[in-house]
Amino acid sequence: MQEQWLQQIQASQNLTTLDDLRVNLLGKSGLVTQQLKTLGALAPEERKAKGAEINALKDQIALAIEEKKIILETQALELRLANEKIDITLPSRPESTGKIHPISKATQDITQYFSQLGFQVFDGPHVETQELNFDALNIPAHHPARQSQDTFYVSGSNDILRTQTSPVQIRTLRNHKPPIRFLAPGRVFRSDDLDATHTPMFHQLEGVVIEEGINFSHLKGALIDFFSWFFENPNMNLRFRPSFFPFTEPSAEVDILWKNGKWLEMGGCGMMHPEVLRNCDIDPDQFQGFAFGMGIERLTMLKYGIDDIRSFYDGDTRWLDLYGFGALS
Repeated sequence: MQEQWLQQIQASQNLTTLDDLRVNLLGKSGLVTQQLKTLGALAPEERKAKGAEINALKDQIALAIEEKKIILETQALELRLANEKIDITLPSRPESTGKIHPISKATQDITQYFSQLGFQVFDGPHVETQELNFDALNIPAHHPARQSQDTFYVSGSNDILRTQTSPVQIRTLRNHKPPIRFLAPGRVFRSDDLDATHTPMFHQLEGVVIEEGINFSHLKGALIDFFSWFFENPNMNLRFRPSFFPFTEPSAEVDILWKNGKWLEMGGCGMMHPEVLRNCDIDPDQFQGFAFGMGIERLTMLKYGIDDIRSFYDGDTRWLDLYGFGALS
């Protein structure tokens, strides 16, 4: 298998094929990664020897991929240098006019929609404390999101790159007492493979309402109205599946019935957990509230028929001409 994999790496003709091979071998569900997951069933001595063998294989494959990547990048550059020439005798091209990026457009539209319902907009830093990103949100130390495979840790400190926009909830509720309604859109970061549906950096949007007398029916009504508006479908069919989040109770996943007759998960929601309210010095016996969160990329891809999340960040102006909105002044 090792020899076969190395031959496949050497036979890769382009960077796309090479990257697909990297994900297939070394990704979270890759063939080599799956071998590491079998070590737990072995005896200690056998586990030690087998683990060293698999790790050596992993390092060898990673090195072979990196070396092949350098070769392919060099070849691609040489090909461009040979084929791309500039004729300086031609008149200069007219300046192109920029367009609004689909992520920016979706964020603006959603923000404007909820602002009409009395929602304010708050943001927070990308580098966040573990206390605000986890502890204050009732996420214990053993929660998977706190492990290295999901979180980017800042070297030399206890800080992290925020894994969600939920820390903005804590920052806002500790400085603005209820009644309050607010949105927290922004970038979040998680250690994840780069493929058609995942990126290590993406955009998230959370909404929070804290008032007296709030119940789950208010949450359902708000999300049904929002998705019906966003997808321009007054008959939008939603379902709420019971789920678990440390910072809400009860919690639910929100699905929409899409054009192909399949249910698509759009985000999570629930009633604010009393412990989270107490962590913000809010009396849960007096105030209740709900929170919801969703990925802006997913909303945008569905609405505008974009099938690869990586295209949002390629910086290809031709793609922006196709999917961008309006002209920037």
